[in-house]
Amino acid sequence: MKTQDVFKLAVKMGIDSDFRGRDGVQKLLDGKKKMFDKTSGKERDEFDKESLENPYLDSGVYNVSDDKEIKRILVGIDVGPGEILIAKELGGIDLVIAHHPVGKGLAQLADVMELQADVCNYYGVPINVAEGLMKERISEVARDVNSSNHQRTVDAARLMKINLMNSHTPCDNLAAKFLKNFVEDRNPEKVGELIDALKEIPEYKEAMKIGVGPKIFVGSPENRCGKIALSEITGGTEGSPKLYEKMAQAGVGTVVGMHVSEEHKKEAEFAHVNIVIAGHISSDSLGVNLFIDELEKQGIEVVSCSGFTRFSRVK
Repeated sequence: MKTQDVFKLAVKMGIDSDFRGRDGVQKLLDGKKKMFDKTSGKERDEFDKESLENPYLDSGVYNVSDDKEIKRILVGIDVGPGEILIAKELGGIDLVIAHHPVGKGLAQLADVMELQADVCNYYGVPINVAEGLMKERISEVARDVNSSNHQRTVDAARLMKINLMNSHTPCDNLAAKFLKNFVEDRNPEKVGELIDALKEIPEYKEAMKIGVGPKIFVGSPENRCGKIALSEITGGTEGSPKLYEKMAQAGVGTVVGMHVSEEHKKEAEFAHVNIVIAGHISSDSLGVNLFIDELEKQGIEVVSCSGFTRFSRVK
């Protein structure tokens, strides 16, 4: 496998795990194609043609200094110039894979957030309501990331001649699907039982050792879960805090997420929705592990860094 092959595998796995289903993702790509077909001249030149094939623009390949067979990779949750230097110092690293966006992927983080409207719709929120509430939040995130030094890590990789890519939403999709199936299989009645179940997952069990295992941020262990929504595991970053009221109206009693802001916490309390935070970096590790398992099957050696804890599920 070469770098582009690794990335294409990530996208394929992300689509296979997407809450929208393959047909839903294809509709998204078809919509981009229709937009492109309507352009001409300068507008066509400026159109991001990658969006015609990649539904997850927060993920991509940013530097290929040597298009070689990938045998050994360095994988981290957050990759910056420091991790690029580690790869150089270790030697024999054919590709660095980040989870969180860098470069163009960071600049386009907001592009994937429409996924959250579809996830909320999956759990019963009318799509027009979900889309309306998400538009404001998507605009806010786009403004927030606009001021970032997007190319810092990419430039370091270029100077160090290190191949670099990231897989954000594809891996988050993998984690969301895994957790959805896991929770539905366990079918916990109370929030405390949900927490106990999550603690059995290796990534969360490991996170408990440093005090960041699964926690209840809104509600109590004795609260009944009601319908459990895995609506805050994928989709870029936190959605609109106003969605909790709509989720409650759709019959959702408990939301499982990676992290929650104070504003989101207060809105969830107001809506009487339990919030269980599985963990941020541990949830990221879960999704990345599910992806890396497929690379391990190809005989690729994995070196972990930057918060990524490797647990293989390859049998």
